[in-house]
Parts: sequence; structure tokens; C-alpha cells
Amino acid sequence: MTVYVAHRLFAAHDRALAADLADRLSAKIGPDRVFLPFCDTDEENLVAEVKGRRLFELDRARLGRLDAMVAILHGPSLDDGVCMEIGYAAASGVPVIVLTTDFQTYSLSEAGPRLEFPDPLLQAVATRVVRVTKLGPPNPPSSPPRSRFSDFRARNMAQTHTALDATVDALIDNPARTPRLLSSRPAVRAPLYVEASPYEARGQGHLARTCVDAGQAVAVPQRFTSADPVAGALADASAVCSATRLLADVSGPETPPGTALLIGVAVASGVRVAAFQPRPTFTHAHGREPNWRNLMIQYAAETHLDTDDAVQSWLAT
Repeated sequence: MTVYVAHRLFAAHDRALAADLADRLSAKIGPDRVFLPFCDTDEENLVAEVKGRRLFELDRARLGRLDAMVAILHGPSLDDGVCMEIGYAAASGVPVIVLTTDFQTYSLSEAGPRLEFPDPLLQAVATRVVRVTKLGPPNPPSSPPRSRFSDFRARNMAQTHTALDATVDALIDNPARTPRLLSSRPAVRAPLYVEASPYEARGQGHLARTCVDAGQAVAVPQRFTSADPVAGALADASAVCSATRLLADVSGPETPPGTALLIGVAVASGVRVAAFQPRPTFTHAHGREPNWRNLMIQYAAETHLDTDDAVQSWLAT
């Protein structure tokens, strides 16, 4: 079994949490069977002509030869690179175990069905979600007394350890591949799937209307209007698998999580991807070229579009 640990890379505590998980996994299946991004691509010290692209290539090469993925997601703002990797794995039939310690659940309306994540796509494609939402039990009194902050930290660490152990157990218990997206792909592909961003000021229908005005037959998301959001999400993922192109609005503080996941589905399915982002913001890291999105999004897309005219030109190619 070869396992990819997908996690947010950009803060020390996130990397340390992922390393703890990878260490526990390696004790069960062997260190050579666990791939930990940043650690195993030596990101801090890697030198390459175009470093971000090289990191994308290294990670994608690993995504192409997996037996399982474990993904760490926490909080309402989900890492877009991790979501892209989840979509790639799920579309390739790789089981995905998702770990979260988020104590919130989500719904698309006040009285709607409760979801594990803000976008139902994550729940739809995950083989299993491991949720550990409660702090560990209080510590017994000590002498001399511990500070309340030390006790609170210990309860959080106990929660984390419980979550990591449960995730390792879930992976060992669920090793089977689950090819439910690509295996149901129709022989004839629909031409274009358009994924809007909730952060786009002009409205979520604007990009689709631009494509319809250009003479395109367009498929749009079903999960946000379906009575069963998870079923709608699976329909969206299958629609992307059957498309010839994905036009994804990646606007926002990060690429919206469902959009990022669908980009991963598209890349694994051989679907052309264009990223639409009228107002990019750039990130900078030592030795790496400026990135206008998470590098897993930036290099998964064949082109970056910023105007309606650019969209129409891409559609004409």
C-alpha cells in the first residue's frame, strides 16, 4: 500500500500535524510507503528553474501511483491544494480518508441537511470521514497545580492523538480502491462544464452566460440546488469527468474548495482546464516564482483567463 498524505503546507503547525500522521502510518505500513509533500519533495531546499511547476510535477507523479490518500481538512476555509489532490485521487479510484477535528457541521440552508464540510463535494467523494470534535478529558489535579492553559493544550493534544489514531485505523480497514467516478463516465462527452465562484461580484451565472452567448452547450453545478446535496455533488463530479473542458472561476481568498476538487477530477480525467480569475493575488516563497493561485491549481490549469474576451478566445481554440 502506498499512501499520500495531503495537508496544508503553509504553517509549521500544519506540517507538524501531517508529519505526526505520516509517522504513525509508517509504523504500520513502512516509511517507504508513505509520501508526505514538502518533506519528501524537500520543498524548502529544492532548486529548480521553475520551482512551483517542478513541485506540481513531483506531487502529480505521486498522485498517479497511489493506493490510498489521507487528507487533513479543518475549519470552514479548506486548503485548495488539498481539495485538488482529493479530486484527483477520487477520480482515479483511489480511496480517500478525510480527517477533521472541526466541531462544526454545515448546511446550504438554515434547515437543510447537515454536511461534514461547506461544500458537499468533499463528503461525496470521501471514502470515509474521520471526525473527532471533542477535546480530550480534563486532566486530574496535580501538585503543583498546572496552569489552565497547559491543561487546555493537553486536552487539545489528546483530541489530536485520538483523531490521528482513528485515521490510521480507518485507512488500514478500508484499503480497497473505489472507482466510482471514472467508471461511470459516458462514452460521449458533454462540451463544457462551468464552475462559478461564490466570491464573484457579478453573480454566479455570469460566466455561464458568457459561454452560452459564445454558442456553447454548458453544464453547471447541481449540488447547491439539489434536495440531496451529496447526490448533486456526485452528479457534478461525473459531469466534469464527461466534459471536454472545465472552466473554473478560482476567485476568492483561496480557490473555493469544490472548484479545486473538480479541477483535480478534470486533470485525472484528461479534461482541459481553464482558470478564470479577473483579479489575481500573488503568493511569494523563497526560491519560487510568484504564484497567482495555489500551485496545484495554477499548474493544473492549461491557461489563466481574466476577461470575458479571453474566455471566448479560449473557447474558440
